[in-house]
Amino acid sequence: MTADPVPWTPGSCHCGAVAFRVRVRAREAIACSCSICTLKGFLHLIVPPEDFELLTGADDLTLYTFGTHTAKHRFCRHCGIHAFYTPRSHPDHVDVNVHALHGTSPDDFRIVPFDGRNWEDNIDAIR
Repeated sequence: MTADPVPWTPGSCHCGAVAFRVRVRAREAIACSCSICTLKGFLHLIVPPEDFELLTGADDLTLYTFGTHTAKHRFCRHCGIHAFYTPRSHPDHVDVNVHALHGTSPDDFRIVPFDGRNWEDNIDAIR
């Protein structure tokens, strides 16, 4: 078996209690205009679970859900940063906040706008 050639990129919350790594296979992120994403400033990098590894802080995460309760919004209970979560659009994936990645900038990504205010009408565009 050969090693995956895509390197791991580290990331974390602000205080560092929650640390992870992710394989960034495409430098494309989604900017959603729904109420929670707008308030959090979340910039979405949706990856399959094999491209994400939580390194530390599982016990430091707090869970918030609303609406359908499909999305699992996790954030650090110490600093409040939302570094990743389980998205409603892809409940079998991990959605990483590009702003929480180390050694990279949102400017390194092509940003794709998504009309999350009208989620049900537009979700097929990102599935």
